[in-house]
Amino acid sequence: MTSASPKAAAILLSGGLDSMVTAAIAQEQGYAVHALTIDYGQRHRIELEAAQTIAEELGVARHVQIAADLRALGGSALTDDIDVPKGGVGTDIPVTYVPARNLVFLSLTTAFAEASGARDIFIGVNALDYSGYPDCRPEFIESFAATANLATKAGVEEGAPFRIHAPLQHMSKADIACEANRLGLDSAWSWSCYDPLPSGQPCGACDSCRLRRKGFAEAGLQDGLQYPADAPPV
Repeated sequence: MTSASPKAAAILLSGGLDSMVTAAIAQEQGYAVHALTIDYGQRHRIELEAAQTIAEELGVARHVQIAADLRALGGSALTDDIDVPKGGVGTDIPVTYVPARNLVFLSLTTAFAEASGARDIFIGVNALDYSGYPDCRPEFIESFAATANLATKAGVEEGAPFRIHAPLQHMSKADIACEANRLGLDSAWSWSCYDPLPSGQPCGACDSCRLRRKGFAEAGLQDGLQYPADAPPV
């Protein structure tokens, strides 16, 4: 008897540690992963290469990269000529916030999911060890799921509502590092740094580097990425 085909899920695959772990969790749960990577004009373009590596290493069913250039909008150190802060993780929303990024990205991922026949959408947002971005909060994810089902043919006519999965939502970065280790993932496949050095190394000092380094240190695990020797202590 032939086994049933795996159910499809659409994954927003940025190339970061969180999205890599999320994609692997979806596979572990029996989903055929359809991965979407968005080139939004980010200055740290190495993460696009990381997304390709992750897709290949995981053997996803499909990997699509599309362009949604947000540079023309400006307003973020990730897309505009604004220095990436290196002073440590604060309590205010930092200048690395890209206006409404996850709102835009989840909209595109929903369109990708609907076209792919997937009704399950996975995103690697995290509400504990993050930089205060408002579009990583559970309230936003719940609200978006309702919106997706109001705005799509699948939700309105087909009676096939979308489900938004955020399996890392309540994990710390240390928890996520442990999940990557449990799943047998090489953290070097992923990329987190907002301001790569000319050498190709992560800077070790931006918010994203600090949170990642702290997570691996607290988990007692070695990160596969190599940071500069003069990186600030975690």
